[in-house]
Amino acid sequence: MLDLPNCPKCNSEYTYEDGSLFVCPECAHEWTLESEESEETKVIKDANGNVLNDGDSVTVIKDLKVKGSSSVLKIGTKVKSIRLVEGDHNIDCKIDGFGAMKLKSEFVKKI
Repeated sequence: MLDLPNCPKCNSEYTYEDGSLFVCPECAHEWTLESEESEETKVIKDANGNVLNDGDSVTVIKDLKVKGSSSVLKIGTKVKSIRLVEGDHNIDCKIDGFGAMKLKSEFVKKI
């Protein structure tokens, strides 16, 4: 019997191969071994190339307009306890005076 990997979404052991894809019959998730490895090794870096982790503190490196508001997030603003998320704006945080906000990692540097 073949030793197939468990489903990365639901951890089901009843996966099967369909061409170059693996398929889970329980949750209908399809994946390749290459895509599974690239998801695990996704690294988010700041403007200087330093690796960011959940809980890090960062500083804003340029003035950023706040969408839906007339205010501006000034250069040098410190952001504590960031959370890394998927998507274009890959930092989720709370900033004193602004509230919850999403930032791009290219506009911050690690403290």
